Amino acid sequence: MSLAAYLAKNYLTADTPSTSDRPKKKRKKNKQANQDIESGGLIIADDDPPDLRTSSIKSRSHGYGRGSGDEDDDSSYTIANAGHSAEFRKSKQSSWRTVGGPTAPSNAEQVAADAILASAAAERDAHAQESEDKPVIADAENDGELRMESGARAGLQTAAETEAMVAAQQRKRERESLAMKKTSKTGGKGSELESETIYRDASGRIINVAMKRAEARRAAEEAAAAEAAAKEALTGDVQRREREARREAVREAKYIPLARTVDDEEMNAELKAKVRWNDPAAEFLASTKSASYAGAGVGGGGGKSGRKVYTGPAAPNRYGIRPGHRWDGIDRGIGFEHQWFEARNKVKMQEGLKYAWAMDE
Repeated sequence: MSLAAYLAKNYLTADTPSTSDRPKKKRKKNKQANQDIESGGLIIADDDPPDLRTSSIKSRSHGYGRGSGDEDDDSSYTIANAGHSAEFRKSKQSSWRTVGGPTAPSNAEQVAADAILASAAAERDAHAQESEDKPVIADAENDGELRMESGARAGLQTAAETEAMVAAQQRKRERESLAMKKTSKTGGKGSELESETIYRDASGRIINVAMKRAEARRAAEEAAAAEAAAKEALTGDVQRREREARREAVREAKYIPLARTVDDEEMNAELKAKVRWNDPAAEFLASTKSASYAGAGVGGGGGKSGRKVYTGPAAPNRYGIRPGHRWDGIDRGIGFEHQWFEARNKVKMQEGLKYAWAMDE
């Protein structure tokens, strides 16, 4: 009998283990078979195919391989029984069992887990609804939206978005200012905001930059005040009075009505009091003559005609004509009037001497 026929006769039949012609196994093997039946037909074997495994085992037991029958009893290999496979194939109920996997939850545990998941989902939906109602505040600049150079988002914005964006920029500036203050206090290095530079003099003492700036500012203010005082000293009394009059006019301007007509007495009096040197009709205004001609010329005063006259010292002339009221006192003639008066005075003096000598004789 060949080996294949022997194996087919003894191991590849579908008979039950109660077959009489099948050789009996030892008690140890029967216990293992009973355990396999109780486990529902699940067979745990090595990676080798069952035909090769059973053939190698039987060959060793019958002397075809190395070893004897005692080694077959102590072998760790499991003999796959054909009867078990047949029962496993005929069974309509699934006999598979999960080894080492998670156990199925009970009904109470499943209900509790479903309740927790439902509450978490409801809470998440509530937070999402609240976040949709509130304006979106985007502090991150790299949010994928187009931004201008100032950091604002490009395009049309609603009032709420604009307000949120301004608030975010304000918070960013506050954070940067706070970080700058902390860095300046701690004197840390390597950060984006460097600490303030420390200046020292030649002796190594620290120079207080803020105090130096305050002193420089104070010196500049004192220099400006001294310059203003010097300019004030160069001005005369008339300029001071005019400047004070302008200030008073500015202070009183808030009481002047907005609409001023041609019948405004104050405005007309101000315009009439203004004197112009080339005004031909100014001599017809008596009030203007007395007010404007007073103090005219060097000595002040005026003539009978009401015109301005020169009241200061002036050289005489043949016709007794007085210089104009704008004369500056400089004689720009050829000196004829002076020589004429000298000649007249010399003649008079000689006549007086001749008369005196005649009386002495």
